[in-house]
Formats: sequence, C-alpha cells, structure tokens
Amino acid sequence: MLVTAYLVLIGLLALWAVLEFSACHSKTSPTSNALGNPAFRRFQHDFFRAYFPVLAADWLQGPYLYKLYQHYHFLEGQIAIIYVCGFGATVLSGLVSAPLTGRLGRRKSCILFSLLLAGCYLCKLSQDYFVLMTSRVLGGFSSSLLFSSFESWYGHEHAEHHDFPAEWLPHTFSHVATWNGAIAIVAGVTANACAEWLGLGPASPSVLAVPLLGLSVALVIREWDENHGQSSGFTRSCGDGLRCLLRDRRVLLLGAIQALFESVIYIFIFLWTPVLDPHNTPLGIAFSGFMAASAAGSSLYRLATSKKYHLQPMHILCLSVLMVFFSLFMLTFSTAPGQERPTESFLAFLLIELACGLYFPAMSFLRRRLIPEKEQTGVMNWFRVPLHLIAGLGLLVLHDSDYQSGTRNMFSLCAVTMLLALLSVVGLFSMVRNDSELRMPSSETEPSGSEL
Repeated sequence: MLVTAYLVLIGLLALWAVLEFSACHSKTSPTSNALGNPAFRRFQHDFFRAYFPVLAADWLQGPYLYKLYQHYHFLEGQIAIIYVCGFGATVLSGLVSAPLTGRLGRRKSCILFSLLLAGCYLCKLSQDYFVLMTSRVLGGFSSSLLFSSFESWYGHEHAEHHDFPAEWLPHTFSHVATWNGAIAIVAGVTANACAEWLGLGPASPSVLAVPLLGLSVALVIREWDENHGQSSGFTRSCGDGLRCLLRDRRVLLLGAIQALFESVIYIFIFLWTPVLDPHNTPLGIAFSGFMAASAAGSSLYRLATSKKYHLQPMHILCLSVLMVFFSLFMLTFSTAPGQERPTESFLAFLLIELACGLYFPAMSFLRRRLIPEKEQTGVMNWFRVPLHLIAGLGLLVLHDSDYQSGTRNMFSLCAVTMLLALLSVVGLFSMVRNDSELRMPSSETEPSGSEL
C-alpha cells in the first residue's frame, strides 16, 4: 500500500491537471473585465491572503485525527463517541451561527472561528478523554463559521463597499474552490511529512496549524473592515424553513438526498483510517489522494456542465449517488474479516471522493434554484438534523459489535442508505425533468468544491 498510495496520488494529480485545463478552456467566462480591474484583483488578493491560511489549518489535521485518538490508546467505541459529540456540536452551531454572525459581525466571527479552531487543536495535545471531547466540540462549533463568516464577509464587501458587479462573484469563489483543493492536497503531504517522515507523531499537524490561524487573525484585524448582516430570529428562521419543506415536495426530497448522502460521507470519514492504517498506508498521502480525486471530480463537473457537453446538474447528482452506492458495495466485500483487500478498499474510497467532487456543486446549484434565498438558512438547519442523527447513530451502532465485522456491517448499512438516496434522486428527477428553472444555462459558471 505504501507504493500504491504514492502512485495513485501522482496519477490523480495528472488527471486533475488535464481536467482542469479542459474545463478552463470549455467554459464561457463573463468575468474578463474583472481580470483587468486592478482594484478588484487587489481586493481579491487581500481576501485570499487571509482566507487561505485558514483553509490550510482546517485541512491539516484531517489525515491524522483518528490516528491521534488511537495513539492515545482509546478504544474504537470511545473514538466513535468523540466523533458523535462533534456531530452534535455541528448541529447546534448551525442553528446559532447565522444569528450570531449577524449580531457579532462577520469580521469578528472570522476571528472567533480562528480562536475556536486554535483552541480545538491545542486541546488535542492532552491525553485526557474529556479534554479531547471538548476539542471535538470546539471543532464542531467552528466548522459552521468557516464558510458562512469568511465568504459572507467577502460577498458583502464585494457588493456594498466596493460596488463590484455581482457577476464577478463566481470568479472569486471558483478560484477559492480550485485553490481549496490544492491546499488540501498540500496539507495532506505536509501532515504526512510531520507525522511520519520526521517522526513527530499524529499531534504535530495540529501544532503546525496554530500559527496559520494566528496569521489569519492578524491579517483580518489589520486589513478587514467590519460588516453586519440582517439578523433574523432563530424561531422565525426555523419556522420559515419548515413551511418551505412542507409546501414543496421537491425541497423535501432534496433534503432527504442531502441527509442520506452526506451522513454516509461522515461515516466514511470515520472509517477510512482504521481500514487502511493496518496495511502500512501513509495516511497523509492517502488523504492527499482523496483530495485530488475530489478536486478532479469538481473539474469534471465544470467540464460536464460547460457549453461543450451541457450535462445538467440533476444528471450529475444521479451519477454521483450511483458511484457512491457502487463503492460501498465494493467495500462490503473488500473489508470482509480475514479477507481484507486494502487496495480495493482504497480504490473504492477514491471513487467516493470523486463522486463528492461531482455531488457538492450539483447539490449547491439545485439548492439555490429550489429554495428561496430568504428561507435557505432555516431549510439548511432542518437538513442538518437528520444528516448528523443518521451519522451519529450509525457510528454508535457500529461499535456495539466486533470491530472487524462491525466495519463490514457498517458499509453494508451505508450501501442501503445510499440506495434510499438513489430512490430519492429518481423521485426528484421524475418531478423536475421538464423544469426549465433547474437547467443550467450554457453561460453560467458554477463554483465547485467540497463542503465537508
């Protein structure tokens, strides 16, 4: 597996480069004026300079989070409980993050995110179980602030303060998505270098991330102005979201797809390390391979929806769910106790990540078209509840049985869950196949990238 992981990473990087080149040459860009505007490019650069260190810090611990808990000699069931606490914190933070950001201010919310994540990482240096649980809770609360605070700050400054055209926004977020994939790949290799090549252990990537968060805080304090959004009440937001779900069956089906698909992805994030680590797999390199596969999927989405091929997001959503179902079916056989086939499991994981690169931009497009903007926050809060409930219960059930058979049973359960998601996709497709509003115009560009 050692050589396989490196060869796969090199091959996926080459594939991503080819797909990205093809996607860039196939799309019709409405932002040529943006590229020649020095004020816009300077503003964009200042945003990237503060945002990219945060993204790097957020990705650094990804390859070695589970390994760190194993290093501290915790049992699989104890590790599962830590993850479930993180899921619960993410749900709660999702409910309060929008009102908090509106009242506190987006710039202060960006600073708060960095401080919470730094606290999360520093807590990982302790071997106390409850301190590590606190770390996971802090990570859950910070995760909902990452994209909502930074990108909403940029959107407000772009339109209100600098008065740049709205059609220039996708140019920035498309760049963010591309660079986020590259940063994730570099973060995996860097984490591998710290933890394994230099022998500093699985906690070292967390330590390395803290200065990056400090750099971001310093740049935000020095260069960014405060701005505020409209703060709607929590009860009103959830009430509006519930009414939207009940009156539109299309939104209800979309929420079912998201809850079923993304809960399986959360379980995959938990399981990939114990499946691959016993077979001498370099975890950081494997993680970078996953991120390269996801980035290739995002580029493939942009290429497929370009004017040249003109596939629709609904078709790509169907394909991504089908790909994950097939991968989970493979995993139920490749993780059989006593008959483990790590190479096949690794390839199945890569296929899941490729599907994620297709899924997230397609789902983002459909959400924007089906859910009114003023109700999106409330609807997304309702979407998150079953998502994390399914993932949390799945992890707890997994560790009620023998570990090896439990892992295989978990993949079987995930395959059934993904089959339900596929049926929901078919139901949604039958309702919207003639809906012109859900077709992507050939001139529209769609920012891509993973939301997990």
